[in-house]
Amino acid sequence: MLKVVVTDYTFADLDMELAILAPHVEVTSFKAKRSTSELAELVHDSDAVITQFATINEEVIQAMNKARVIVRYGIGFDNVDIKAAWRRGIPVCNIPDYCVDEVADHALAFILATTRQVIPNTLHLRAQQWGLPVPVRSMQALKYLTVGIIGFGRIGREVVQRLLAFKARVLVFDPVVAEEEITKVGAIVVASFEELLAQSDIVSPHCPSTPKTKKMFNAAAFAKMKEGAIFINVSRGDLTDSNALIEALESGKLGGAALDVFDPEPIPTDNLILQSPNVILAAHVASVSPTAVKTLRETAARIALKAVLGEPLPNVVNGVSLRR
Repeated sequence: MLKVVVTDYTFADLDMELAILAPHVEVTSFKAKRSTSELAELVHDSDAVITQFATINEEVIQAMNKARVIVRYGIGFDNVDIKAAWRRGIPVCNIPDYCVDEVADHALAFILATTRQVIPNTLHLRAQQWGLPVPVRSMQALKYLTVGIIGFGRIGREVVQRLLAFKARVLVFDPVVAEEEITKVGAIVVASFEELLAQSDIVSPHCPSTPKTKKMFNAAAFAKMKEGAIFINVSRGDLTDSNALIEALESGKLGGAALDVFDPEPIPTDNLILQSPNVILAAHVASVSPTAVKTLRETAARIALKAVLGEPLPNVVNGVSLRR
């Protein structure tokens, strides 16, 4: 019988996936992340593989003797070695548009929470203290601030539109998007990453994890930002050098940060970021809503089924056509 493997998942069950797949194929899964050797054994006879956070490296991919697709639960696919999959002729597919509004909303929520000092005010009251717990200069309105957005893809565009509704001055740096695509929505194009850093009161990246973007926010980048600027990251944790971020926060170079992602994840219990009073944290949950999760899971299952049935695949990220 044809077989679909799910390498790992954080959902309570696989009922949504089984409703689509079980009438046609056998479904086998691990729930928690496993070792490379265990994953290799799991996938060796699979016809399709669905993965969430498991490391699908070259060794695991080499073990795939029959796989016709690897499907990533999510937009990013940095846990999958797409070059190794390309060499084996296995398409890798992602789900690029299931949570665009959710992540954009989360970015805006972080921006508003930091500029309006939502958490310090709450904690102040809970400590039985009435009044303003921060200096007046810390209470900012977006109308008077410049926000820098790196990446003008699906999510970056939605964040820009939300910010413009709040009357912020919005700068965008994305070297692969035509200038008119950015300016026609009301944002301002900047010529370089460095120019955006120097001008922005708030900086929010919305780009994938690639060899070029990993650690793009390092000590040198933070040094080029405005004194007291705010850093927002709902994109990928490894865009940031975590130690450099902590140093910038501790030195006062950054006035605050709000992070849904971190490097590494989960955040180690002894990491200083957990103790930083000017940091808002979430556990990589910006993509979550009932609608988004349902779309994610059902789309992943349908792509896997398409591969098994020999149908054309959407969202192939490594340039491999489905083998027939």
